[in-house]
Amino acid sequence: MTVGIVTDSSCDLHDDELQGTGVEVVPLFIRFGTDEFVDREQITVEDFYRRMASADALPQTAAPSPGRFEQAFRRHLDAGCEAVVCISLSSAISATMQSAAQAADAIAEAGDSADIRVLDSRSVTAGLGTMVLQASRLAADGADADTIEAFVADSSARTHVFGTLDTLDNLRKGGRIGGAQALLGSMLSIKPIVDISSGTVEEAAKQRTRRKALGWLRDTVQTAAPVEHLSVMHGEAPDVDSFCEMLAEVHSGEIRVSKVGPVVGTHAGPGVLGMAYQVPAP
Repeated sequence: MTVGIVTDSSCDLHDDELQGTGVEVVPLFIRFGTDEFVDREQITVEDFYRRMASADALPQTAAPSPGRFEQAFRRHLDAGCEAVVCISLSSAISATMQSAAQAADAIAEAGDSADIRVLDSRSVTAGLGTMVLQASRLAADGADADTIEAFVADSSARTHVFGTLDTLDNLRKGGRIGGAQALLGSMLSIKPIVDISSGTVEEAAKQRTRRKALGWLRDTVQTAAPVEHLSVMHGEAPDVDSFCEMLAEVHSGEIRVSKVGPVVGTHAGPGVLGMAYQVPAP
């Protein structure tokens, strides 16, 4: 490949999905009190939710160091890539993209003339993961950095991410609630639905029951149909299978299922259940 692809661990891609793609995944850090773990390397999704269930305080996330990104960039360059494209989770909710940009600057300041593009996906979890897989396929087919950068910009504008939460407590305490502040007044009596399609956490709807919240998500897919690359992601949600069945009523294509990892799970809380999809290009 002439272009190497880099992303961060909020993409929530399975190891088997990444196998053979050449994608470098730079991990964020997860903290439970004084205990710090490297996402994907020192803590699994399952261990994370078990720890969070018994923890007195909410876990915290920290962006990767610029050095981590620089190592990932250099591995691609040392392997002969002519350019590197880094697709980051939304810059509006994390400093991860800033860290990646600092790494690219450090390589440039070292006198290397490497072509490194750091792109804001304006998305997270399965929305980001889908873009990363698409970009890796383009790179494997020989696309250049300009083509991949243009594709990511277009794909980002067509990507929608929604989730229904059991509680807004994690978002509120973590400071990532954004435009969903209006939900706080009645958070105990409703099942909130948030929209991260613009890169920030915004209020999408209020439903009185979990079933109605899932119905709202299904109806959203039906209204947007036809959609592409539909994914369901969850934080150990017991009703994920029934939600997939609901979506199958309005979507005849494949539905990818993944778990919400620690990066997003820290803020979304246990039981989060959501979906990501792309609307077709005009």
